[in-house]
Amino acid sequence: ENNYEKAKNTALRLQDLFGKDNFFLELQDHGIPDQTKVNTALLKMSKETGIDLVATNDIHYTFKEDAEAHDILLCIQTGKKVQDEDRMRYEGGQYYLKSPEEMQRLFPYAREAIENTGKIAKRCNVEIVFGEQKVPEYDVPEGYTAVTYLNHLCEEGLKRRYPNITKELRERLDYELKTIENMGYVDYFLIVWDFIHYAKEHGIAVGPGRGSAAGSIVSYCLEITDIDPIRYQLLFERFLNPERVSMPDIDVDFCYERRQEVIDYVTRKYGEDRVCQIITFGTMKAKQAVRDVGRALDVSYGETDAIAKAIPFDLGMTIEKALETSPDFKAMYDENPKARSVIEMARALEGMPRHASTHAAGVVISKEPVDEYVPMYLSDKGPATQFTMTTIEELGLLKMDFLGLRNLTVIRDALELIRENHGVEIDFARMGYDDPGVYEMISQGNTQGVFQLESQGMTQFMKNLRPSCFEDIVAGISLYRPGPMDSIPKYIENKKNPDKIKYVHPALSPILDVTYGCLVYQEQVMQIV
Repeated sequence: ENNYEKAKNTALRLQDLFGKDNFFLELQDHGIPDQTKVNTALLKMSKETGIDLVATNDIHYTFKEDAEAHDILLCIQTGKKVQDEDRMRYEGGQYYLKSPEEMQRLFPYAREAIENTGKIAKRCNVEIVFGEQKVPEYDVPEGYTAVTYLNHLCEEGLKRRYPNITKELRERLDYELKTIENMGYVDYFLIVWDFIHYAKEHGIAVGPGRGSAAGSIVSYCLEITDIDPIRYQLLFERFLNPERVSMPDIDVDFCYERRQEVIDYVTRKYGEDRVCQIITFGTMKAKQAVRDVGRALDVSYGETDAIAKAIPFDLGMTIEKALETSPDFKAMYDENPKARSVIEMARALEGMPRHASTHAAGVVISKEPVDEYVPMYLSDKGPATQFTMTTIEELGLLKMDFLGLRNLTVIRDALELIRENHGVEIDFARMGYDDPGVYEMISQGNTQGVFQLESQGMTQFMKNLRPSCFEDIVAGISLYRPGPMDSIPKYIENKKNPDKIKYVHPALSPILDVTYGCLVYQEQVMQIV
């Protein structure tokens, strides 16, 4: 009785605070006896105070049949077994999405509570707008607009990058700037230029650029990238295409030890509520799901291991596929009741999030506070979006990859030691790519610590290829991946025997001669088309 009076007084104070239309007493019924006592008291309280009732159901899974799978998932997430007495559990098995008819059967004595559920639902309205950019406006110096400031920075950069400004260079820059303006990405480029400029000004090592952004002369003039797109025939359309409107993507590598300083700068500039990290979910794959379920159900390690090992290792393998392709796995499912139980539960949980963490590099920079656009999650590294990267991009939010690269940290330390010990200043941006000693070193397989060339397979490939120019290394990195790998023997053979190069049409010669007649790059595909 004493608790009831306290609760009633609290409810009255909250109603005064939020207003009669915004405060309700909540009735729930999950088949737990104590809830019947609470609901009786709440009905009494509603009559005495005039506070309206609302009927709800705590939902943790969609269907009634999911109760057992959810219970096992709880065990997996809390490191417990199903038979443990002192573990977290949801009694009653009624934490699913109930139909209006089921809710009406549960609360025949409180029709107004059911009606209020509908009224509140009608008041809830969230419109999620896709495809609309939410890039913050860059604060340009006085006397400039965003467009004129970008043009000014590019003009200065063009003079620095090219001693002889040709008509071709001028036309390419004007075309790119006009495309960037028409597509609404002026602020985007200024934001990226700004934090890269900050990093370089503060001695933080920055990579020379990677990916399709290297195809932009605007990126090159702004020193976002350090690869000349004209010299290497890189196409701007691979990066930004007026006919395929999607947010450009510039991945930036920073010194592993000082990457956070750049993120901190961006946070200070745009506001803590406008900069945050992006969530990622570790999901349960087929083998992992079997092992986790076996542990939760207290099936012996040996039995669980045997079931998991019967699942083939193929990429994208699922339990359903394993039942179709692995006779051993299918036999366990058909003949062993314990194995069948594990497999059934694993199939129900396969693909479910096992844990949440933050993306290693992805950072959102938004126009308004991030929680105006997406729900938030508090990770151990600070605030993060509850939506994953693909949804973030679809919503038009600016997503930047601030990648921490250990190789850059090693290079930074090496440059400092060379400066201290030999008095030599090395500037990669002003350096050529024609030192035969470098290519000889790579050809001998001395590639440990060389970014993208240090894996065992890549080292062997370089020894076979024996690169003699920068283009060979670029092509090698592009070829060493699924699909293009099929062209590696032909590429090496044609490099060693140029007379074997054949073109199906003479028009392909200027496009494919740099890769010895092999089709290697997206740019080449685009040029041929």
